[in-house]
Amino acid sequence: MYIFVSILILVVSVLLGLIVLVQNPKGGGLAANFTGSGSQFMGVRQTADFLEKASWSLAIALLILSLAATMIIPRGTDALLEQDTQIRQQIENVNEQAVPPTDFQAPPPTQDNGGE
Repeated sequence: MYIFVSILILVVSVLLGLIVLVQNPKGGGLAANFTGSGSQFMGVRQTADFLEKASWSLAIALLILSLAATMIIPRGTDALLEQDTQIRQQIENVNEQAVPPTDFQAPPPTQDNGGE
């Protein structure tokens, strides 16, 4: 299921990128191609409206798919829990084998020079 949602996110992202690139920031874009012909399939304003609605719809779909992907992402909690337990055991083993800390408050031992 996660792979399916990931593929949908990729497809929506590509479509959103294409729609944004087709739009012209001055309002021309794809609609500018229809102004010169006498027989228009769609009006200039209708094309701009369609592109704007499509970009908003794809952006909302991308947001919803991204949120859905975070909810269904495989987490593998059993493997992480087992790995965490192993790490804790290793830390405890190291702590048991560690040398006890030296008391730095005690005076240093005196050295005997062999009776000199």
